[in-house]
Amino acid sequence: MADVDFTVEGHVARVHLNRPQALNSITPAMDEALFAAWQEINSNPDIWVAIVSAEGEKSFCIGADVSGGTDRTGRMALGGGLTGIAGPLVKVKKPMIAAVQGFAVGGGFEIAMCCDIIVAAETAQFGLPETKVGIIGECGVVHRAIRQLPYHIAMAAIMTGERIKAEQAHTYGLVNEVVSYSDLSAAADRWAAKICAAAPGAVQAAKDAAISRLDMPLEVALMTRFEPIEAYHGTADQREGLAAASEKRKPVWTGR
Repeated sequence: MADVDFTVEGHVARVHLNRPQALNSITPAMDEALFAAWQEINSNPDIWVAIVSAEGEKSFCIGADVSGGTDRTGRMALGGGLTGIAGPLVKVKKPMIAAVQGFAVGGGFEIAMCCDIIVAAETAQFGLPETKVGIIGECGVVHRAIRQLPYHIAMAAIMTGERIKAEQAHTYGLVNEVVSYSDLSAAADRWAAKICAAAPGAVQAAKDAAISRLDMPLEVALMTRFEPIEAYHGTADQREGLAAASEKRKPVWTGR
């Protein structure tokens, strides 16, 4: 099997890190495979949601593989540019779900935070080990953590390198749901089904609107015109939603 497995089942894309012997640390070849996966997810209209998961109970991902040293050639934008480290930031337009178990540290923590929903096994631990081991760079994980966690919790994790356990992460609002490891895959599938039950075009337009103005004042966001929202108006799915509501039935989305 490849170190990154990419499959599509129905409207759900699955991006699965498959290097458990190295705690799913990301090599340059895996980085390229991830970049290709993000591109396919963005461009394929039949993909409505993506689940990012990993093999092995011990680790979701510990970031870049530094077994050969930290010097790199080529892009090596960890996560195929998803996180924007050392390369162009790739914005995935479709909803993303992270199914996290074991260690999600460094770049692995950042990949989880890049997702819109995080389902965590009880074994999950999130952390930023950089300062603890004397390594710090232009790490996006710091910038995301300070935005997605309460200030003092984020700063404690950044400055001490101590990990945040799954239940704590749930308390802080970082994680949507905590389940047993045996139920992790099924829980991610349940979230994917919930998202697929909504109109894909509306979901994608809503994600774009929410994220693209996240760091702007409310007044600016309220006055902004969002092209994806405008493009969704008048589509077959919008008409189907109105018809289904009128006819008191479940809508049948096409995503076109």
